Amino acid sequence: ETELKKYESQLRKEVVRDDVLRLVEKPVRKISSFDIKQLDISIKNIESEEKTVKHNLDHLVDYTIQYFSQLKKKYGSKYPRKTEICNFETIEATRVVVANAKLYANKAEGFVGMDLKRDENAEYICECSDIDDIIVFLKNGKYLVTKISEKAFVGKDIIHVGVFTRNDDRCIYNVVYRNGKGGETYVKRFAVTGVTRDKEYDLTQGKEGSQVLWFTANPNGEAEVLKVFLKPRPKLKKLVFEYDMSKLAIKNRASIGNLLTRNAVYKIQLKSKGVSQFGGQPVWFDTDINRLNVDSRGVYLGDFMPGDRILAICNNGEYYTTNFDLSNRYQGEILSVEKLDIHKIYTAVYFDGEQNCFYIKRFCFEPSDNVVTLFISEAPGSYLHSISSDLYPQVEITFGGKHSKRGNEKIDVEEFIACKSLRAKGKRLTSFEVNEIRFIEPLAKESNGVIVDQNGVSEEIEESSSEGEPTLF
Repeated sequence: ETELKKYESQLRKEVVRDDVLRLVEKPVRKISSFDIKQLDISIKNIESEEKTVKHNLDHLVDYTIQYFSQLKKKYGSKYPRKTEICNFETIEATRVVVANAKLYANKAEGFVGMDLKRDENAEYICECSDIDDIIVFLKNGKYLVTKISEKAFVGKDIIHVGVFTRNDDRCIYNVVYRNGKGGETYVKRFAVTGVTRDKEYDLTQGKEGSQVLWFTANPNGEAEVLKVFLKPRPKLKKLVFEYDMSKLAIKNRASIGNLLTRNAVYKIQLKSKGVSQFGGQPVWFDTDINRLNVDSRGVYLGDFMPGDRILAICNNGEYYTTNFDLSNRYQGEILSVEKLDIHKIYTAVYFDGEQNCFYIKRFCFEPSDNVVTLFISEAPGSYLHSISSDLYPQVEITFGGKHSKRGNEKIDVEEFIACKSLRAKGKRLTSFEVNEIRFIEPLAKESNGVIVDQNGVSEEIEESSSEGEPTLF
């Protein structure tokens, strides 16, 4: 033990008697074969690893990034990404969340929520997300905004329930209500832009016995024409009259409205549906998040009226159409999103996997009501090469392989193939080997004395009124 203590300064721990006992217990043969050089190398390796671990602990963030980068480099090719990278910086959570739930309501008993599907008296209202707010109107004129839940009681005799969009001044509610029991009948139009959640409001004047006789929710400010039937009474000659909602000004939700009649109303019927008083709804498409908005973010799609549709074209040769609801989420590899024009002619170049050649077709897209539809060949190996919406497109073909010495060929697509059905296969573009196909500058053609360019601007060609005068052409 005394001899061993002479080397204690070179050791990493204090020498104790147990160390000496364990050492003398080892056989001489094992001690004589001990390789001090190999042990020194092992110690140096351990010390080097110890320094590396300490450095990584001191720079833990950098080490973590490096670690995951190595994982991606080593295993990334075997496990491709299944999620989509999107930018969520410019929008609110309620606009990002997917409409992954369904809203139901039992209007008679006064229950609303996402968990009423099994209730035989509940009716489906709309799609929603689990973080949406909903607005509920009751027959007695009370209304409130509340957070959506699995099941909640909001009050009996529900006349309307829907997803509430804060600061939406285009959604106008048209209401006819009776002020108290046996009172006068009033009519009003108003928007609900912002309220306190779970606070009860009243669209009537608050008298007991008040009742809503007519109610419509109009997302684009539509104003209908009503046919009002009065209860017969002595000296009352005119029992039926019409009322045009468009003549009534839109006021705030607390206004009492205009007097419709002092007589008792028997019933109210819809004479004709209304049109929007605001004009079209301007809509933009945010390419960062593949969502619609009315906040001027992204690509302007146009002004939308009720019934207008949006066309989404995908890179794989599929398309679908939707309404312009701001809750829509556009999935897939989107090539373009635009306002649907059923008369607009598109030109598509695609490769047919069965025929092993390129085809071209001209067609118009049709409404599909959210159903994904393929507009190229269904054969395996087929793919969409390119698509153009030019009025008079031109295609230039560069040949390759054994036909690479052929000069480039330009094709006037309108002359080459007529506009056919969406389901038509099209026409074979060429029988030679192809190196490149691309759309080039479209043509400007004359039609009945009019030059039509690609922007839809027409310029009339002046014709000489004198037969004797020389002309330039």
